[in-house]
Amino acid sequence: MTQELTGNTGASMTVELDLASPISSYTIRRADKIPVGTADFVVISDVREERIFFHTEVCQDFGGRDLVELLVSKALTDSIRENATVVPLCPVFARHLRMHSDTFTARGGVFRQPTPDDIGVITRATLGEA
Repeated sequence: MTQELTGNTGASMTVELDLASPISSYTIRRADKIPVGTADFVVISDVREERIFFHTEVCQDFGGRDLVELLVSKALTDSIRENATVVPLCPVFARHLRMHSDTFTARGGVFRQPTPDDIGVITRATLGEA
């Protein structure tokens, strides 16, 4: 799933969703297809799908803050649309939701605070044990 976006700098960027097991990601790419940022997450399916966002990294040379906003916005919008609960283990997502939780929940978004079990899920996923 790819969506073309324009950052605050006016540069055209695309955000692509790569659903993979055990680690999925959103990748933001410049118009020339070079990746300049990612937001990684693990999906847990239970009664309601949960997405544990645990790592976000962007290249500061290409408008770091703007790229972060594009990645987080796309990930949260998709989570609302797909009825998934967001678990902000990543400090970038946690900070965004602290500042904008009312807007996110007003749009239908659901999130919960991370638990020690979530850290175990991420550890197993990154070690290939999930």
